[in-house]
Amino acid sequence: MPALPTAKHQAPTTAEGRDWRRQAGCRTADPTLFFHPVNERGPQRQRRIARAKRVCAHCPVLVQCRTHALTAREPFGIWGGTSEEERNTILGRGRSRPQAAASHCSA
Repeated sequence: MPALPTAKHQAPTTAEGRDWRRQAGCRTADPTLFFHPVNERGPQRQRRIARAKRVCAHCPVLVQCRTHALTAREPFGIWGGTSEEERNTILGRGRSRPQAAASHCSA
């Protein structure tokens, strides 16, 4: 796996720094492959993610895309062959879900 961006290595925010997008393998793919629909869960979601990652695996700008996603902290979608959950793990910000409130019955 390529080196991760650090504070010293930020992805450029200029137009020239985004030129990699013109070479991205996903430019001609259906965008819904990379961003999950509302309430997509389980095996269906995993299959979509796997298909998106197959596109990424052959992308000539995979490293630039992943660097962008980590630097910009992209919250949604498949970027640079990584899912939302994988980027959260890399960035040390695993999803914290609120605990379900305990229900109390008064009888």
